[in-house]
Amino acid sequence: MRELFIAIWRYRYFIASSIRNELRSRFVRSKLGGLWMIIHPLAQVLIFALILSEVLAAKLPGIDNKFAYALYLMGGMLGWSLFLETIMRCVNLFVDSGNLMKKVAFPRICLPLVAAGTMLVNNLLLLIAIFAVFAALGHYPGGEVVWLPVLILLNLLLAMAVGMVLGVLNVFMRDISQLVPVVTQALFWLTPIVYSVSVLPQKYQGWFKLNPLYPLITSYQNVLVFNKPPLWTDLGWLLLAALALSGCALALFRRASPEMVDVL
Repeated sequence: MRELFIAIWRYRYFIASSIRNELRSRFVRSKLGGLWMIIHPLAQVLIFALILSEVLAAKLPGIDNKFAYALYLMGGMLGWSLFLETIMRCVNLFVDSGNLMKKVAFPRICLPLVAAGTMLVNNLLLLIAIFAVFAALGHYPGGEVVWLPVLILLNLLLAMAVGMVLGVLNVFMRDISQLVPVVTQALFWLTPIVYSVSVLPQKYQGWFKLNPLYPLITSYQNVLVFNKPPLWTDLGWLLLAALALSGCALALFRRASPEMVDVL
């Protein structure tokens, strides 16, 4: 494990330049450039808000704004988009990088870090856009928003841990990449993003709160929309789980790395 961290430090400039080059090449032929990073998720938020706001807006206590549902939805989508995009990127990361892994000698651990850096930049751009929309709608997050960087880092840690495990397994079992979209679609609707848990029958609320993403997404909504603190107790347990899963992911990656090149 120590060798992985030494390799990361030695190749830190390679990782940084790879992130920059990937972001640049992705939109080099696009007139709108990096704006496409935020147009897609914001468009999805707008569609949900227009369709569902009339149904759920009256059931969102604590928001004194006629655009309450749109604000609530954007808060949840900010956290969900980082989690989903990171996992979807990591699932096919090693498969898509097969030729690079065969032809260029570099520590394979650099690939997940480049993906993580790219996803983080994308999410920060989306955050800026959401803040601009909040201001246009007359909503200004309070002091609790200072905890947002903590939530973003925890979100990225969890998503990278899950994504690396799935990415390694997908090299040997390609059905993983077909299964993940189905599971994440179900997870989206089991997470309080387009609805509040409080609107559900009391007997079902406890089950929905067992979702590991519940405290994370709810904390996003608390700090961005309700000016409340994150769910620290639940997030503490989630952090421990993310760290344990990260250790398992690194161990799995280290053990499978030599074999992945042969399979690819």
